[in-house]
Amino acid sequence: MTKKILIGIAIIVVLGIVVFFAFRKKENGLNFRTEKISKGDIVETVTASGNVNAVTTVLVGTQVSGTIKTIYADFNSPVKNGQLIAQIDPATFEAQVEQARANLLYAKANLEKADASFIDAKRTMERNKALFSKDLIARSEVDTAETNYETAKAQINASKAQIAQAEASLKVAETNLRYTRIISPVNGIVVSRNVDVGQTVAASFQTPTLFTIAQDLTKMQIDTNVAEADIGKVKQVQDVEFTVDAYPSITFKGKVSQVRNAPINVQNVITYNAVILVSNPELKLKPGMTANVSIIILAKKDILRIPNAALRFSMPDKDKDKNKKAQQKGPGQKGAGVWIIEGGKPKRISVSTGVSDGSYTELISGEIKEGQEVIVESLTKAKQKSGTAPRMF
Repeated sequence: MTKKILIGIAIIVVLGIVVFFAFRKKENGLNFRTEKISKGDIVETVTASGNVNAVTTVLVGTQVSGTIKTIYADFNSPVKNGQLIAQIDPATFEAQVEQARANLLYAKANLEKADASFIDAKRTMERNKALFSKDLIARSEVDTAETNYETAKAQINASKAQIAQAEASLKVAETNLRYTRIISPVNGIVVSRNVDVGQTVAASFQTPTLFTIAQDLTKMQIDTNVAEADIGKVKQVQDVEFTVDAYPSITFKGKVSQVRNAPINVQNVITYNAVILVSNPELKLKPGMTANVSIIILAKKDILRIPNAALRFSMPDKDKDKNKKAQQKGPGQKGAGVWIIEGGKPKRISVSTGVSDGSYTELISGEIKEGQEVIVESLTKAKQKSGTAPRMF
């Protein structure tokens, strides 16, 4: 009986030793997550954000002050060039026109009076000259008559000048009266209306904006903020894809039309405006929408590509010591490289890379081929990190 117990204990000890070494071997063995080198498309892009705006936006204001009497256009109203969209109360300006006309009539009457005085002065001068030639009057009377003649002649010119001045004042008054009619300068759609009936507008120092009119909403543009690190890659006519929050499932397309040189400085962060033209035939895009833009710099199709995680992977220090000889036999450590498993051991392969889309990078050259697996993560390292218990002090 005792012998059987001893045999059983011996078996249990042997099994424990076997299990211990088996688990130890598993823990000390290679434990990596890998991905295959595959063919696919890579699109290098520059991302930015911006706002959708109409290509041409006209701010309609007023050059005269007054009270809004009538409004003929509202939000989203289509308007045509020359159409009346608002009316400022014209009563004061009509009175100014009538006053200017009266001043003109008064100036014309003064001209007629000056003509009559001129004719009388001329007759008196001629008569005095005839009397003086017969020694019937003194020379002083002739001089006085000549002076009155010249004065009457100058008064005619002054009256004509007063008429010109009155006519100019009348034109100003009539122009101000016309300005009480707010006219649309373009064909388009009213985007915003900033006044209501009965509101007083003052144009003393600057022209107030009454309406904002978008000339053509079927053609829009996006004013983007591109970081200075990326602006060197952005060129005219490059294709653009973007989304807006209103239609998250729809990808809109456009083209870069202009890269403006004026820097935009916000809290010492420099960006540049890359203007993107967009067709909007269905009027889905509205002014002011925020656009998440991807400017396509370069697109390559059906090329060998490496997961970016493989390029970022570095061998843990523990495994580096174990595989030091394998690293020494492999290519140099400088430049981009990936790790593969060869003969049951990790081995680093140097590679030349091209464009990247953030997830994959183009493989230009290197001793790896399609379908070969590359290391992207050390599972042993991840397990050790997750299993580490916090120290208590």
